[in-house]
Amino acid sequence: MKLPPLLKGEWMDYNINFPNLHIYLEHVGKTIMIGNFPIAYYGIIIALGMLAGIGIACWMAKKTGQNPDTYFDLAIVAIVCSVIGARIYFVVFRWELYKDDLLSIFNTRQGGLAIYGGVIAAIITTFVFAKVKKIKFGLLCDTAGLGLVLGQIIGRWGNFFNREAFGGYTDGLFAMQLPLSAVRSSDCTEELLANIVQVDGISYIQVHPTFLYESLWNLVLLIILIAFTKHKKFDGEVFLLYLFGYGIGRFWIEGLRTDQLLLPVVNYPVSQVVAVVMASAAIVWIVVGEIRARKQ
Repeated sequence: MKLPPLLKGEWMDYNINFPNLHIYLEHVGKTIMIGNFPIAYYGIIIALGMLAGIGIACWMAKKTGQNPDTYFDLAIVAIVCSVIGARIYFVVFRWELYKDDLLSIFNTRQGGLAIYGGVIAAIITTFVFAKVKKIKFGLLCDTAGLGLVLGQIIGRWGNFFNREAFGGYTDGLFAMQLPLSAVRSSDCTEELLANIVQVDGISYIQVHPTFLYESLWNLVLLIILIAFTKHKKFDGEVFLLYLFGYGIGRFWIEGLRTDQLLLPVVNYPVSQVVAVVMASAAIVWIVVGEIRARKQ
């Protein structure tokens, strides 16, 4: 039996608009069908980010006289641990979403990965890997860190397809319109609801596309890190520069988001706290490392 076509309004629930850029994207789905099996674009984007990350790490390894196979081996372990770490981090700080349905913790098809959880897990995994393989931890971080950044650049577009990780209301150049029916109600602030935009009978919220901000910020950061690699004074400096640069950008971007993970009791965005701590520690470590390098 042939199914009836969707009504115009139902199709428009899938629209994503950038009105001030005059970009109107129709029917941006969340999944692609392979036979009768739906595959989430979120998962595809994350997978592409991982593959690209491995590729750039191996490229840099070869360029700097290292064995690219080392980074294939590291990736096998680090990717699994990073995904687990990212999920645990998110679940811990959004426990109210999972406490009544514990099995949903294992369903990542709709998102729910916190990058800082992944970064922390990746650092720990790389440290253990370096000890086991007897390789310099700082050198591993410098090389694998480029893969981490590229993975973030690509991976953030998974949030675009999931209509998540957006900011509050804006009418700026990059303002993004999402159908109200396509986003989680918990991500909609009073300000967003007070500025609903009606287009052809469909209610849209108009938001900061913070996924785009972070993707572009990381792209600039990646270019800086690649250029800086040949000028580093000690192993680990490139990765420390990443922690510093990403921390600054994430602190600003996190302040715009409506789905912040909050610290208990104080209700302050945990990612902003982590960003400040990591960026501060990184810049101190860079200064100390530069001083030590000059004395040698």
